[in-house]
Amino acid sequence: MNTPLSRRTTLQAAGVIAAAGLAGSIAGTAQAATADEAATGDSVVIHPTLPKVPVNNSFTVKVRPLGGTWQKLGVYLAKLALIDANTGSNRAQSSSWAAFDFSGTVEVEVTYNPGGGEKVRIRPDSYGIKPEVLGSTARFTLDRPRNLVVQIDDKIFDCLHLFANPIEQDVPAEGDKKVMYFGPGLHTHPDRTLKVPSGTTVYLAAGAVLTSAVIFEGVENSRLIGRGVVYDTTGGAVFVRKCENVTIDGVTILNPRYENIRVAESQNLTIKNLRAFSHQGWGDGIQLYCSENVTIDGCFLRTSDDCVALYTHRWDFYGDTRNITVKNCSLWADVAHPINIGVHGNSDTPEVLENLRYENIDILDHREPQVTYQGAIAFMVGDSNIVRDVRFDNIRVEDFRWGQLIHMRVEYNPKYNTSAGRAIESVYIKDLSYNGKNADLSIIAGLDAEHAIKDVTFENLRVNGRVIADSTGKPKWYLASDGVPMFVNEHVTNLKFLTTAEAAAAAAS
Repeated sequence: MNTPLSRRTTLQAAGVIAAAGLAGSIAGTAQAATADEAATGDSVVIHPTLPKVPVNNSFTVKVRPLGGTWQKLGVYLAKLALIDANTGSNRAQSSSWAAFDFSGTVEVEVTYNPGGGEKVRIRPDSYGIKPEVLGSTARFTLDRPRNLVVQIDDKIFDCLHLFANPIEQDVPAEGDKKVMYFGPGLHTHPDRTLKVPSGTTVYLAAGAVLTSAVIFEGVENSRLIGRGVVYDTTGGAVFVRKCENVTIDGVTILNPRYENIRVAESQNLTIKNLRAFSHQGWGDGIQLYCSENVTIDGCFLRTSDDCVALYTHRWDFYGDTRNITVKNCSLWADVAHPINIGVHGNSDTPEVLENLRYENIDILDHREPQVTYQGAIAFMVGDSNIVRDVRFDNIRVEDFRWGQLIHMRVEYNPKYNTSAGRAIESVYIKDLSYNGKNADLSIIAGLDAEHAIKDVTFENLRVNGRVIADSTGKPKWYLASDGVPMFVNEHVTNLKFLTTAEAAAAAAS
């Protein structure tokens, strides 16, 4: 690391301004913004220390309002997964995370305590954050909430996940009969489960650690919110079933035994600003079964199985899945897929997944040694499911360790399915970009003529900056899919690769 910190550089991308020279002495940690800071609009709120959650000393992190007093953040351990492709064993890896709240503009200083690094990268790359660096310290400025990964020399695990939140608004009152209020400290509910009634808010204040699974079942108009942590649950961390109008907003989930959130047979659900880490087997981020009208917005998921998985029937869950929106998220799958659609369904009474939307998403990593389970974006459609009316807009895929960019198949997988999927229909993928060198051959393949794929369009697909199109950028006798590269079989019809101009002309005609 050798870039000086003595100058001030304005970065237009993502509204980020690199900070000025190193400051002098560092003041002690404050728990809230001062009155003067609040008056200027630039303020920082530091979270209380988390009990029981182990710290990690790889990084020292300090923040301050622009030109204000430095305050030190607590930096905690996140356990992550690394699968040995030869043995299948899962070796837990240590990483770091920290969080704070702010308004206005904030300066951030990150020091890598082992030292010796030569390169600092702040991800997602799309944010365009280029820190100023001196020795083992990097500094940058934020003017909006961000979920970031700070990597030294591209280290996959010994990195910092930094969550810069907006300052909380409309905090529930302690003592309100409709609020389960958990202040700073360690909280364990009987049987390590917390069952939430209808019309109730579970509030985890900053500094609160809840070691019980949060269960919403057969309720409506309830919430799980705050800046606290759901930690070390013996099963999944949050379960939502047969519910309506449930909101999950702002919490962090660490070290669940299984999935972070499972949703089944529910409607009108919002999951916002969730941060979730897992390292054990079947550690999905968010699983949705048989649910409708769900929005997943502004989440950061680094998981030991699929980050976001959409299904229909499994176990005793029944019904279609439709009207799902996933947007403004960063996804990092240490195992399996960042995005997975369609594996589980109902062979006896077939179901449908439809009207699925993915918007403004950064896929940071994908690592899966098993070829048939690869795909940064995966459709693995079995169990008599039909998947239709799916749209992707503005999806940025950074180079990943091991896998495929696209894996789209109608299939019969006897490990998980009792029948083949029926079809994939009407998929529109706009402004998908991949920059990297590690992607293996992508696949789009129907199973046979009766279990096929049709009407898939790529608009402005870019691979390492090159537009992939049927009309241009290749020898006439090549397939556009060769430029990905991608294998497409004979059970795929009406597959198109268009430029932006061609798509606009087609829409106008």
